[in-house]
Amino acid sequence: MKITGKILRAVAIILLILTAAFNLLGGAGTTCAAFFTEKYPTLAALASVKWLYQILVVTTIATGIAGIWATVGLIRGKEKYYRNTLIVLITGTLLGGIQYFTSLALRGAAAPANVKFYLNTFTLIVFLICGFPGIRKWIDFEKQGGAGNSAAAGVATFIAGLLTLSTPMWAGPTHTYMGQNWVYVLGAPLNIAGSLMVLGGLAWLLKALLRESHSLQVENI
Repeated sequence: MKITGKILRAVAIILLILTAAFNLLGGAGTTCAAFFTEKYPTLAALASVKWLYQILVVTTIATGIAGIWATVGLIRGKEKYYRNTLIVLITGTLLGGIQYFTSLALRGAAAPANVKFYLNTFTLIVFLICGFPGIRKWIDFEKQGGAGNSAAAGVATFIAGLLTLSTPMWAGPTHTYMGQNWVYVLGAPLNIAGSLMVLGGLAWLLKALLRESHSLQVENI
């Protein structure tokens, strides 16, 4: 059961970091619809609710940042961070749902906002399941998880970095007009943030591996 708890905790942390990253990307990616609606003909249907998308930009980015904060708290085993994580995920799900269904109703399309909504919802469900009394005692989010948690965080951060760097590829099909990929408007910050996450994730993973190696050496002495 102890191993199962560690695996579930690692999966939950990976999902949380990926969800936080997607919220940050989704918030930044909504900038065009929120502030430059008139410049993009395919977004004309959103002109009447531009104010709503402006709010979504700010709140979704804030939710992404809060998700990172919640992840750090869980890794360190701080009290009440499981509750805080649920609040962040509920908020992300509600915001994602508002954007998804509004875009679907006005434009007839909601990609990639639909993915953000689904990911927030799925991660929320996973954390709710982890909170069941019979399962929560295996995981114990208020207990430091050691190298396992750090390794999971490193892997997730690395994947989030790759996700960020590849944004023009996976978001391009829904953000291209007359041969122009709008994602490149945010090219510089995406490349910088993605590179930092890739390097940070590798460093985090290496630190966890060295820590685990040191622990094994101590046990064998």
